Amino acid sequence: MSDTTGKRWHDMGGQSAGPICADQHDFALWEKRVDALMVLCSGAGFFTVDGLRRALEDMGEDAFNTMSYYERWIAAINQNLVETGAYTLAELGQRMDEIAARGPTYAAAQKEAGADGASHG
Repeated sequence: MSDTTGKRWHDMGGQSAGPICADQHDFALWEKRVDALMVLCSGAGFFTVDGLRRALEDMGEDAFNTMSYYERWIAAINQNLVETGAYTLAELGQRMDEIAARGPTYAAAQKEAGADGASHG
């Protein structure tokens, strides 16, 4: 908390935050997937809105200044899934390595799968 206001760093209530862009935009596929993952995992009881909020607020000011909205959300979802035992950090790291080895894009992964004769129907 701040020594002078009693607020935590993320509480911007009453402060000027600058103009808000009200333009509509299409969400990237990965952003839609983060939103879907949040709905599915919370519906399955892996975490609550309060758990997500705690993880978001505990990230610190730097995360809010450097990460996008959905980058923060996926980090909070991941934190909650690790905390509830859905998987360990070691398991997550291993899976991320496996996915990275496929190639930088979905198309590259499909090309690689075709080259080794594997069928992923």
